[in-house]
Amino acid sequence: MDPVGLTLKSEVFKDVFKLEDDVLVFKAFVNGEWSDYPTRINVRSPIDGSLIAKVAVPDWESIDRGLDLISIKGRWTIRNIPGERRLRIIDRIAELMEKYREELVETLIVDAGKPVRAAASEVEASIDRLRKASFDLRKIEGDYIPGDWSIHTLESEAIVRREPYGVVLAIIPFNYPLFDTVNKFVYSIIPGNAFIVKPPSHDPLTSILFVKLVLEAGFPKDSIAIIPLPGREASKLVADRRIHVISLTGSTKTGLEVMRNAGIKQLIMELGGGDPAIVLADAEISMAAQKTAMGIASYAGQRCDAVKLVIVEEPIYEEFKKALVEELSKLKVGDPRDKTTDVGPLIDESSVNDMLEAIREAEAYGCKILYGGRRLNGNYVEPTLIEVTEKGVLKLLKLYRDEVFAPIAVITKFRDLDEAIEIANNRRYGLDAAIFGKDIDKIRKLIRFLEVGAVYINEYPRHGIGYYPFGGRKDSGIGREGIGYSTEYVTATKSIIYNYRGKGIWEYL
Repeated sequence: MDPVGLTLKSEVFKDVFKLEDDVLVFKAFVNGEWSDYPTRINVRSPIDGSLIAKVAVPDWESIDRGLDLISIKGRWTIRNIPGERRLRIIDRIAELMEKYREELVETLIVDAGKPVRAAASEVEASIDRLRKASFDLRKIEGDYIPGDWSIHTLESEAIVRREPYGVVLAIIPFNYPLFDTVNKFVYSIIPGNAFIVKPPSHDPLTSILFVKLVLEAGFPKDSIAIIPLPGREASKLVADRRIHVISLTGSTKTGLEVMRNAGIKQLIMELGGGDPAIVLADAEISMAAQKTAMGIASYAGQRCDAVKLVIVEEPIYEEFKKALVEELSKLKVGDPRDKTTDVGPLIDESSVNDMLEAIREAEAYGCKILYGGRRLNGNYVEPTLIEVTEKGVLKLLKLYRDEVFAPIAVITKFRDLDEAIEIANNRRYGLDAAIFGKDIDKIRKLIRFLEVGAVYINEYPRHGIGYYPFGGRKDSGIGREGIGYSTEYVTATKSIIYNYRGKGIWEYL
């Protein structure tokens, strides 16, 4: 394997980092300027664990000054920029991302361990999300309410409007560090909020590069900040009353911690998942197997919408099981810099250990490994499929109870729809579900009873740019991400009541 390194040649990024002992040291953007600090986060590539960068961690004195700047001044600066100018800034950001696409792709590959195709796709999705920003305007709307429908409000009327809360804190996950930063930025600033980014400690670099491009496009310096903090130190930031909205994508565990510390704030949380795929007896087996395999293994299963539970109707169970194993066997695990690689590394060693522990537990319960199950080297693992034949055992497994962030799923059979629904709904998560089949009556029943935020018919779950809204039920989250839909969670409703009593405007009978 070739040595892993990161090179940023474009002049636009030069004030974002410095070279120190042959290592790139990235700055934080706080108080309206790029600043270095003595405390650093070491950033290691999941490709081989090598140190590729360090990121400066601001001290709390600087963070406090930055929060004052953004909450007292910055939130009004961005709000006072007309919406059409905000859209022009967003268009300019998209142009800059197009211009520096190659460096963004390279950074995602090295920093997040994304295979070439996946990294390129994330950059493309981020640009597309910026281009679709005007769609968010469809939810910045209001109402007119006449007062003559109640004796208590005669001779009055009201308008109801939506306005920005003020300051949005975006907590970004490691699995889509660029896109999630872009997405949360767009729906936050379209209505006029100021924006703070808490990037992921594992792979913070693309979030930092994006903020640089935002500033280059003319976004006001006092209306944005990026504060790289280790997760364990972020509670103080989350609790700060100068932050009005928290938009988090992450694990359920992290979500619960944020809720404990946040106080009274508006929350948008896209949390744990691990989705079921239900395969009906009339499904097109080859297509369903191919899409299910992609749902299991895409970005090494490190997606909240990854397939973790495959539930197959009994008449086709054996045939589908064989087809799914065959599809998994086609996937190439390897260095994500190789364009032929399908499955890259897990983000860190603890994720590998979590997967192996879940496999050992399943084997101890008598479950069978149908494919994979091995650590190859470093953070690389085989896509894995585990068969569970005893329904009582299924509910005991970590692979069923929890979300194992790795390319692994369990497969089991069902006899009737009620059994399939029970298996799917008994998990504590409710993000998405996939259904493969043709019988519209069965599909319609599943749609009605599955306790999830989105159902994909003859497709594996993938949220894409949020063109269709997504978000979970139960332990999978609060609110919805998606073009237009997220706007509702970063804007407050305000009613304005006009009193005209005695003015002669209305003369009621």
